[in-house]
Amino acid sequence: MSWSIPIGTVKGTVIRIHITFFLFLLWIGAAYHAQGGWPAALEGVVFLSLLFLCVLLHEFGHVFAARRYGVRTPDITLLPIGGVARLERLPEKPSQELVVALAGPAVNLVIAALLYAALGGFVPAGAAEVQNAGIDVLSRLAVVNLFLALFNLIPAFPMDGGRVLRAVLASRMGYVRGTQVAASVGQAVAIGLGLLGLFGNPMLLFIALFVYLGASSEAHAVQMREITHGVVVSDAMVTRFETLPPSGVLEDAVQCLIRTTQHEFPVVDGAGKLRGVLTRDDLIRALRDRGPDTPVLEVMRPDIPVVHRHGKLEEALRLMQEKSLPAVGVDDGNGRLVGLVTPENVGEMMMVQAARHALRR
Repeated sequence: MSWSIPIGTVKGTVIRIHITFFLFLLWIGAAYHAQGGWPAALEGVVFLSLLFLCVLLHEFGHVFAARRYGVRTPDITLLPIGGVARLERLPEKPSQELVVALAGPAVNLVIAALLYAALGGFVPAGAAEVQNAGIDVLSRLAVVNLFLALFNLIPAFPMDGGRVLRAVLASRMGYVRGTQVAASVGQAVAIGLGLLGLFGNPMLLFIALFVYLGASSEAHAVQMREITHGVVVSDAMVTRFETLPPSGVLEDAVQCLIRTTQHEFPVVDGAGKLRGVLTRDDLIRALRDRGPDTPVLEVMRPDIPVVHRHGKLEEALRLMQEKSLPAVGVDDGNGRLVGLVTPENVGEMMMVQAARHALRR
């Protein structure tokens, strides 16, 4: 998602377009140009743009349904295979997730119904061939919206049907178990799509990979949510680590890197306040490009938030995930750094918790 360009904001939700979408647009234009020259290419680009406008409206169906339950949506990203609305958290009840999941396909059904009405309830027989430049744009758009509604209801994460299935299962067996079952179903669907893709449709292979990874990611996210629920930051933070002074240079960080197993080095001033974090990757890159005498203040990441040691671990993880941070600082309430939360130590905590859970079972 880092390769996405923000193009606007609607009621607090940033709309982003992934750079690969523009490549897809060029490819579609070239394909239509091969069929009928520049007029066909222009029509193809217009059709695809209107199609992704419908995809965007689909995602805003999720956004406004989620907002009804107090769940914000920081951004929507448009990709060549569709859109992704990133909710800040899951709805609290399975029934709420069911409403949020169905809101997107419902928007497509409404658009399809309006287009069918505008066309007098009739579309040409070849409207399902969306690549056919000989069929008018509105007819193809009506058929595609109907297809989008049905396709998104396939029971596979990250599509809406996977969330519908999880909501139904979660109402009976809990979120974690319901997610595991729904993710397994999604992965099975992905394998089926992949096998179909081997017989002449490369796009299905790409969708299958996206669905398989999305199912795995959803299961992992819910497992992490379950494990960290009710856990305070001090139970998961790293307390033994090397720090760097604001006056330090990269050579100082190199010595810390060699004599420890740390990958993130907090830069702390004389009062114990966190100024930023220097990561191993940034250190190596700057050492190669700028030399060992470069001040750490010029290389560190200064946008590292700090949470209280008695705060919720869920909040620290949310901050890390939203901004792709290498770490979150932990203070004692007086601004003095007492710990770090990193993806690595949270992962280790998850492995320990999973092992304990297996032993109890």
